[in-house]
Amino acid sequence: MSLKPKMTEIATTVESTVAEGTNKGIDATVSNLKDGMAKAAAGFEQTQAKVKEGVEKAMKTAEELVAFSQGNVEAFVKSGQIWAAGVQDLSKQFAATAQASLDETMSTFKALSSVKSLKDALDLQASLARATMEKTLAESGRLTDASFKLTEQALAPITARVTLAVEKFAKPA
Repeated sequence: MSLKPKMTEIATTVESTVAEGTNKGIDATVSNLKDGMAKAAAGFEQTQAKVKEGVEKAMKTAEELVAFSQGNVEAFVKSGQIWAAGVQDLSKQFAATAQASLDETMSTFKALSSVKSLKDALDLQASLARATMEKTLAESGRLTDASFKLTEQALAPITARVTLAVEKFAKPA
């Protein structure tokens, strides 16, 4: 038997073994690359889903903040309207009180011009002073009460917004 056919047979066996090993290595490499690409694609999809969810949450929060801020502006506008109307009403009440006081003072001075004695004049002045003091105290109390009520009414929309803010934003997320 010759050595050459045996060498050819060994070479063929080695060649086929190397080819098989190379094919298995290439197949394993291709399989690993496919697995790696599939994992990377899945990871990218998960990351993309998380980013989308985060952006949606941020947009929802931004929309809620804009709506809440708009409500705050509306509350301040309403509060300003209540305050302006109330101050106007208080000014009218004050003007009416001042006018009534002026009218009473003028009628007393007219009465003073027609008095017959010094005692009558002093009585008229004392009566005017007493009436003026009583009306001033009564009107100042009434105007003070009206001012407190106006302040309470004007602050009501703002107080409601503060209460809503505490309820809405004090909750744990």
